[in-house]
Amino acid sequence: MSSSHERNDRKSRSDHHRKPAHSGRRDAPKRHVREEGYDWLWGWHAVEAALANPRREAPKRLLATAERARQITQKFGRVDSLEVAENAAIAQLLPQGAVHQGVALKSPSLDSASIDELGAPASGLLLMLDQVTDPQNVGAIFRSAAAFGAKGVIVQDRHAPALDGALAKAAAGAVDLIPHARVVNLSRALERLADLGWRAVGLDGSAEGDLAQVLDGTPTVLVMGSEGEGLRRLVAEHCDVLAKIPMPGGFESLNVSAAAAVALYEASRPRG
Repeated sequence: MSSSHERNDRKSRSDHHRKPAHSGRRDAPKRHVREEGYDWLWGWHAVEAALANPRREAPKRLLATAERARQITQKFGRVDSLEVAENAAIAQLLPQGAVHQGVALKSPSLDSASIDELGAPASGLLLMLDQVTDPQNVGAIFRSAAAFGAKGVIVQDRHAPALDGALAKAAAGAVDLIPHARVVNLSRALERLADLGWRAVGLDGSAEGDLAQVLDGTPTVLVMGSEGEGLRRLVAEHCDVLAKIPMPGGFESLNVSAAAAVALYEASRPRG
C-alpha cells in the first residue's frame, strides 16, 4: 500500500505533464474585437480625430490616463465612455508594443463610402491602392493623401488591412479626415470612375513617360501597386496611362508610401 507522500508525489508528476486547460481569454487573438464590429484605436492624434469625426458612432470604450482624460474633457466636453486608467492597464488591452500615448478607444469600424460618393462630382485627386497590405504603409499613404488634399482613398476589400490599430496610428488621424471606399473589384471601380469623368494614371517603374509629363490637370485617380508585384495586369489595363517617377539618383525604387507621397505632391501641383 502506498503512502500518502507517494500518492501526492505521483499526482504532482501527473499534473506536471497534463496539458493546461484552454483559456479563451488567454489564447483568443486580439483581433476578436473586429469580429464583434469594434476596433481599437490608439495614439493621441488617431483618437482625437476619431472623437472629432461626426461620421463615427460614439465609442464603446475610451481609456485615458488622468492627463489625457483632462485634455479630452477640455476639447470634447463630457464623454460618457471615458475611463481613467494607468498606462500599463491600457497597454494590456492592446497588441504588444503598441505606442498608445496614454489613450485608446474601442469604436465601431468606419463605414466605407461608395465609388459614386467619392467620385461625383469629378474634381481633384483620388488614390487607389492595388493590394497594398502593410498597415504602416497604408497608414502613411492615408496621411499623405490628407496632406495633399486628395478626395479619398480606394482599396480592394479582400486585400487591404482594416483602418484601425497600427494603421490608424501611422495615419495620425487621417483615416478620420479622408473618406475611403472598399470595393470588390478595382477594375470595375475604374470603369465607373471613367464614366464619372475621371482619368486613371497608374504608377509603373517600367513605364516610358514620367508622371509630370502625363498629368494634365483633369480629375485624376492615381493607382499604386504593391511593392514587388506592382500593378496587376487587369488593373493596369484599366488605366488611361502608365507613368513612372523619375529617379536620377539611380536607386531602383521607392517604398510604396514614399512613392505615393511623391505622386500626390506632383499631381496636386497647379497645371495650366
